[in-house]
Amino acid sequence: MPEANENLWAPWRMEYIRSLSDEAGGGCFLCQYWSHPESDTANHVLWRTDRAMVLFNRFPYSNGHLLIATGPHKPALDDLDDAEKLELIQLVADAQAALSRAISPHGFNVGINFGRCAGAGLPDHLHLHLVPRWNGDTNFMSVVGDARVILQSIDTLYADLRRISAEAGLPRTRRGSTTR
Repeated sequence: MPEANENLWAPWRMEYIRSLSDEAGGGCFLCQYWSHPESDTANHVLWRTDRAMVLFNRFPYSNGHLLIATGPHKPALDDLDDAEKLELIQLVADAQAALSRAISPHGFNVGINFGRCAGAGLPDHLHLHLVPRWNGDTNFMSVVGDARVILQSIDTLYADLRRISAEAGLPRTRRGSTTR
């Protein structure tokens, strides 16, 4: 009996890849966001610190998919000083706490993609993915239906996280302050 072909198709990914090419003329979107804090609400930037920012992924894998990005355009962890590395992890912890309060996920994935072949759509600006997960949420909607199931609008969750963050004093590291 011949072996089955085990390709997993994700045609929605091409829209994302093309969007990055479209931005090439305007430069790195994370750098653009970093340079324009007055547009944080429009860009769904949740928090800023002196070294990093937390924002919603425009092409989320699940409800509440956040990016934690360095402010300066740096491609790899070894380009960061110890304070920058620590701040990224502190922001992951704070974002996880805020998402836990807002949408009660059962778990999280945290990931970093280095290089385009490793899945990095924006390979030269370091950013981490924080992806909320729920029991039973793994499905084939993206493959079979060319669709993702996102349960809540980014604008609604953005407003919820801003409110919850203020109530909880998150992030614990704020712009203008490098101490906890």
